[in-house]
Parts: sequence; C-alpha cells; structure tokens
Amino acid sequence: MKVGVAGLGVMGRAMARNLASAGLLAGVWNRTRSRGEAVAEELNVSLADDPAALARLCEVVITCVSADEDLLEVIEALRPGLAAGKVVVDTSTVGVDTAETVAERLHEEGVAFLDAPVTGGPEGAEAGTLQIMVGGDPEVLERIQPAMLAIGSQATHFGPAGYGQRAKAVNQVMVAGIVQAISEALSFADASGLDTERLLPVLTGGAAGSRLLERRGSRILAGDFEPGFRVVLHHKDLNLCRRLLQSMDVNLPMVEMTIKHYERLIEQGYGEEDTSALYRLKRQLFETGNRKSL
Repeated sequence: MKVGVAGLGVMGRAMARNLASAGLLAGVWNRTRSRGEAVAEELNVSLADDPAALARLCEVVITCVSADEDLLEVIEALRPGLAAGKVVVDTSTVGVDTAETVAERLHEEGVAFLDAPVTGGPEGAEAGTLQIMVGGDPEVLERIQPAMLAIGSQATHFGPAGYGQRAKAVNQVMVAGIVQAISEALSFADASGLDTERLLPVLTGGAAGSRLLERRGSRILAGDFEPGFRVVLHHKDLNLCRRLLQSMDVNLPMVEMTIKHYERLIEQGYGEEDTSALYRLKRQLFETGNRKSL
C-alpha cells in the first residue's frame, strides 16, 4: 500500500514519520514547499509538485489541514490525480457538512472518502497512539487498516461520512470542560498559597486526574503556554460544535463560555498559545480589584 500525506503541520509531519517507519509512505505534499522539502528529505520519499501528483503516486492520501476551506481547496487540487478505487482520508477537524460534501464529490468519481479526525495531540501523533474517529464505508476502513494503525492505536467506525466529525465534536466539548476546570482549579490553588508542586501529584493520582493535568499542570503554573493545541484551533473547533448544536436547536453553556474566553485571549494576542493559556484569565479573578466573573 502506497500512502501519501498532504499537509505537514505538527500533526501531519508526525503522521508522515510513522507511516514512513511502517514502510507505507510513498510521498508528501505541503503548501509551503520548504517544509515539504525538509520532510521529504528526512524521510527519503518523493515531494509532489502538487496534490494531483501526490494522488497519482498513491493509493491512499491522508489530508491534514486546519479549516474547512483548506480541505475543500486540497480536495479539488487532488481530484485530477484521483481514480476509482483510491481512498482519501481526512484527519482534519472540519464541519459535518463539509465532510458530507467531500464524500459526495469523491463518490461520483468512484473514490472512497473517510472522515477521520484524531485526538491525542502532538504527543499522540508523534508516538503513533492517536485515537481515530471514522465516518465512511467500514469495508474501506478495514482495507486500509495498516495505514490507520501506523498513525494511531485505534480507528473506531461510527457511521457514514460525517460521523467521524460528530464524534470529534463531542471530544472537543469535553476538552473545553477539562481546560476550564483545570485553569480555574489551579488558579484557586495558587492563590490559596498551597504548595502546588506537592499538590499536583495528589491531583493527578486521584479522581481529578486527567492527561491534560498530568502533561500540562506544572507548565501552566510556571506560565509556560507553548503549544500543544493552540487557542485559535480549539476556538475554530468549538465554533464547528456550535454550528452542529444550532442545527439541533441547542446551546451548551460550556461551549458558549469557552468560545467567549478564547476570543478574549485572541484579542489580547494569545491565540497562538496552548489552550491552557486560559489560566491567564482565571488567575486574574484572584487579583485585587479584578474579582468579578469572566
């Protein structure tokens, strides 16, 4: 099986490395050519001149981009090189409607499409332990399992195209709650005068433990918000969740609150920081003269 990766940001680059280690990577493409050149040289694979050339080279093309518009643009650029029997797997986080649109367009040409957003962050991408949430034909998923298991520890099928994105929306709502809770609790702990260095192992080892707290707790308290998962990306994802929720005539308070808080961070110039930068806002609540609800 020859696999190509289109989009070599933090996540796409890590996926490409794991596919190369599994002996499956045939080529890569990236909008910024210099980044593509560096990855192609590192992994000793072809750098395609454009997405269509990558599609001609590979049986499976994995896309990893930032937004709906980017995905639609890449799909259109891939189409001249696609043919019946080939598979496009999108690991981006996009709207359910976008995933459904792409699936319909490619189906007309006999090309299979799986919407397969991932969770696990850069650490999971590097380790090849991502959880992959898949919508599309389960037989296609079974056929390309070697590629899926090269980039993740599990690929779970949820239904037709668009259902991977539905599962990812649930994940992103839960992440919002976790980030909110950790930011508030650690702000409270610090302001209370507790020895947070001693407290963190207690929290991570108990009922309040989470992967985010374990990985980010000490860095949050130290004011280190290097991404990770950037504020602007989670803000984008939560707006996708809001769009899906509105189609169900529902508003979720956690989603609305987190979008509002991220907008404040973006306005203050912190949009490229890790989502744990929400701690910046929560800590302000404990400062004299600024004790009001966000």
